[in-house]
Amino acid sequence: MEALKIIWQIAYREMLILWKNPIYGFCMVVFPVAVILFFTTLMDEGVPTELPVGVVDADNTSTSRSLVRRLDAFQSSRVVAHFPTAAEARHAMQRNEIYAFLYIPKGTTEKLMASRRPKISYYYSMASVTSGALTMKDLKVISTLGSAAVGQATLRARGATDAQIQAFLQPIAIDLHQIANPWSNYNAYLSTVFVPGILMLFIFLLSAYSIGTELKFERSKEWIGMANGKMLLAMLGKFLPQTLIWLAIFFGYEYYIYGVLHFPHEGGAWQIIFLGLIGVLSSQGFGIFAFGLMPSLRMSMSVCSLWAVLSLSMAGSAFPIMGMDSPLQSLSWLFPLRHYYMVYQIAVFNGFPFLEAWFHLVALVFFTLLPWTVIRKIKNAMLNYVYIP
Repeated sequence: MEALKIIWQIAYREMLILWKNPIYGFCMVVFPVAVILFFTTLMDEGVPTELPVGVVDADNTSTSRSLVRRLDAFQSSRVVAHFPTAAEARHAMQRNEIYAFLYIPKGTTEKLMASRRPKISYYYSMASVTSGALTMKDLKVISTLGSAAVGQATLRARGATDAQIQAFLQPIAIDLHQIANPWSNYNAYLSTVFVPGILMLFIFLLSAYSIGTELKFERSKEWIGMANGKMLLAMLGKFLPQTLIWLAIFFGYEYYIYGVLHFPHEGGAWQIIFLGLIGVLSSQGFGIFAFGLMPSLRMSMSVCSLWAVLSLSMAGSAFPIMGMDSPLQSLSWLFPLRHYYMVYQIAVFNGFPFLEAWFHLVALVFFTLLPWTVIRKIKNAMLNYVYIP
């Protein structure tokens, strides 16, 4: 009972600090909620649509105009401009006015009808990987459709049946199955790692900041004294209010994306809740460890910032880890977000039991327990160090 009383007294003291310092309110509530709404609404349509493309139609026949109309009808592309020359279209693409353009040279229709294999060209910018890949896909499809239309007309004139025409034009039919995310929803697989990554950034920073400010504002000895010198009780009492607030933010985020936005999730509610819990605790553990490793407010927050920003690249969502160099693959194990993402991908997204992700769960538990390795150093810093700006 005495230990619980000490924890409550320190927690109450921490709640007063959180209330009086506006930094906590902004970084624990306002900014995280803004980040959640920003990322989830930024990609609310799931896949980018109506990407601007241009056309250089030097042939200007009914067949070429039909191809342009079909291109404009695609969901991902929208024809916004016709250019007289390829040079002007290229300059427009370099000015970021369009992402791609289709070039149909003069005599294309005539060569099509004579089966002389005309060449049409398409150019696309890969400065943005997403827009480049989507426009390239549409331009490739429209090029294939042009030759297929002529081939279909020729075969029908020779008396071929529809089944024979289909077998000739498309000898292999592709049966495509996109597992777990059949809509190719960018929101469902980007927001589920970017938002937790930024939330972990705030948790890293505030965990180190809350300990460092005890030293900065000369409250450290009072804090340790309230715990009768027992560092475990001091840490539990200090981080209990923060943990409850972060869990509320994390669980609210999970309810929003799975309950309101209906992101795909084969895993059950308990898997989602446990992932949020272990994600918050592991992030706090890393933030406390960073301060214990370097008991300096400035240096510990700098390390937390660097580690959180790098984790967005090392999580493996934007670029697969197995495609990186071996040293980077090994380094990826040192980022909590990487393990969070793997547990999410295995247990929540695909619905496999936690046993399939046991190694990553053990890693998150390890990050949670990291403060044990530096707790004596933190106590020594609180009692003996002098704050240096």
